[in-house]
Amino acid sequence: MKKILTIAALALAFLPARADEGMWMLPLLEKMNIGTMQDLGCRLSADQIYSINHSSLKDAVVQFGGGCTGELVSGEGLLLTNHHCGYASIQKLSTVEHDYLTDGYWAMNRSEELPVEGLTVTFMESMTDITDQIRKIEKKIRKEYKDSSHVDERVAEAIDDAIADMVEKAEKENPYCSATVMPFYDTNVWYLIVSKEYKDIRFVGAPPSSIGKFGADTDNWMWPRHTGDFSIFRVYADKDNNPAEYSENNVPYSPKKHLRISLAGIQEGDYTMIMGYPGRTTRFQTSPELELQLKLNDIRIAARTIRQDVLMEDMLSDPAIRIKYASKYASSSNGWKKWQGMKLAFDKLDVIGRAGQEEEEFGDWVAGKKSRTEKYGNALADIRAGIEEGTGPNVRYVTATESVYRIELQQMASKMNGLFRSAIGKDDAKDTLEALRTAYQQMLPVYKDYSASTDRKVAAAMLEYYMDNASEDTDSDGFRGMDVGKYVDSLFSESIFVSAEKLREAIEEKGLEAVENDPANLLARKVNKIIVSQYPALMHSDKALAKGRKAYTGGLLEWHKGEPSYPDANFTMRLTYGTVKGYSPKDAVIYRYYTTLDGVMEKEDPDNWEFVVPEKLKELYQARDFGPYAMPDGKMPVAFLSNNDITGGNSGSPVLNADGDLLGLAFDGNWESMSSDVMFEPDLQRCINVDIRYVLFIIDKFGGAGWLLDEMDIVYPEETRPDAGK
Repeated sequence: MKKILTIAALALAFLPARADEGMWMLPLLEKMNIGTMQDLGCRLSADQIYSINHSSLKDAVVQFGGGCTGELVSGEGLLLTNHHCGYASIQKLSTVEHDYLTDGYWAMNRSEELPVEGLTVTFMESMTDITDQIRKIEKKIRKEYKDSSHVDERVAEAIDDAIADMVEKAEKENPYCSATVMPFYDTNVWYLIVSKEYKDIRFVGAPPSSIGKFGADTDNWMWPRHTGDFSIFRVYADKDNNPAEYSENNVPYSPKKHLRISLAGIQEGDYTMIMGYPGRTTRFQTSPELELQLKLNDIRIAARTIRQDVLMEDMLSDPAIRIKYASKYASSSNGWKKWQGMKLAFDKLDVIGRAGQEEEEFGDWVAGKKSRTEKYGNALADIRAGIEEGTGPNVRYVTATESVYRIELQQMASKMNGLFRSAIGKDDAKDTLEALRTAYQQMLPVYKDYSASTDRKVAAAMLEYYMDNASEDTDSDGFRGMDVGKYVDSLFSESIFVSAEKLREAIEEKGLEAVENDPANLLARKVNKIIVSQYPALMHSDKALAKGRKAYTGGLLEWHKGEPSYPDANFTMRLTYGTVKGYSPKDAVIYRYYTTLDGVMEKEDPDNWEFVVPEKLKELYQARDFGPYAMPDGKMPVAFLSNNDITGGNSGSPVLNADGDLLGLAFDGNWESMSSDVMFEPDLQRCINVDIRYVLFIIDKFGGAGWLLDEMDIVYPEETRPDAGK
């Protein structure tokens, strides 16, 4: 079920690995994976994929916005990612008059590329294994303080100090870069990662949501899929190609490496690999942890169902509210649907039962030798104790954060307080009104995406939910028994936070008193008290869990010594390799590995906003005007499947062929494998990718932005190259 720790320093003899499972670490490809990859069809060396001495594929792949992946596709900083990854940026730039979410947008020259405030992309420069250094420090401190009851605290302090020194040194040696130290395998392995962040990112283009979000919630996590899930941005730098804040004088970034684009298409069985920044997996979790995960997900699902229904009703009734809440809704609904699929998959695939079986086998192995019992004998007991202690606090915490915390009015009051304290700083003599005005100016962007009337409905719904579901011991602040309708009417009638205008007027008239005594601020204090009150118990249970997890993972390492492995995803760059492949979800049902534009037309429903098809796309379809992007049979490809192992954070990742050329963009997983963050299912787990041919077709034929293709390195099949027949 799980993949166990193996690092280069162990000098192990690795066994053949499954080609379709694993989020592999790039520095270890040469030792661990390249042979299997080449046997599967890869024509690249490990050094061509990852190198710190010369340009390699890793230099073309970026972390986009902190939660997705993107790839450079030109020598002039042009970047592709998913539409849903660019969604928040597109929403930020949209207005009712210029609704780029609904209508799409295509810059027709560099001057029309739109700066996106706050958006960043990050390049990974290097990863260095520092495990030996950390272990030496731990060993030294444990020996020095072996009789101290605080030895664990001493170890943690010494490691923190060493990490701070390593980071400082790395940043001095790498100008314009930042460094961080990341733990892997439950702190059994450590890497120093050096990265470079670019801050001048501009929006270049995206299809309308009727293409980029076609199918919306209904098709999310589903196959067959017909979504053109891509958007285009450009990275800008200063004149020396270094990171810089936005400036009209900045120039397109010149990358060390950008990807070639292949129009050769795909066939079932073709080699594929994906590089990106997968977010979080929990494939080392035990059965008690998984049971708690499902319990907490049930709370999230129930609360979000109520809130999302309120948001969607208002979004469908008012275009302005739809733009304001589009990104908020999408962010909420993605996890909401995934958790529902996860629950079904857990049951169908007996995920918890299989985890429990492995724990039994682990316990038998540990019991077979005294030295193992001394090191690992308490691991599972510590984990169970941590879960038992933390269940109540976790339930109370999630119940509050998924309900009353979601009332935006109280969030704004809390944010205003934080900004005010930051503006005052440590200078007690600083003018209070000046600090309030500074905080107010920083608050203004929040109001662009806020509707008090919608929030009023959400507040009523979330208070009702909380009162119905909060445990008795968290009701000390007087929510239970409240007349919700009366309270919400009073809250939104009296609060100064319902609009930027009321907030500004109150600050000018009454100053700090208006902010501190506002009913939204009083509500924020109540909500904060409920949440913060759970912290001590959560921290205590987490300490027991951390101890147990580290020992359990260490035991798994020894138990499975010699087997290839990969750590859980943690937003660091990884590579997964596999093949183009369909699947059969149940008896007599076989899913083909690709979809076409035919399916878009078959799904069209002009009365359902999720399945509206743009007129121009229908015209191109009817005329079969697909240019060089069609398949040999004349059909227009849209999406395809591969068995690559991905998770959230891989959205926007490049899907590459055996030569490292771009075939498409990963954007989703399939419904039947929603337990994949916990357990990989080779027969069912598939990665859903938008075909690069569809991306270029939409840019060129639909969007009329063919000038962007001129700067790309496109590898055409002989019969479709632009000069064919001349």
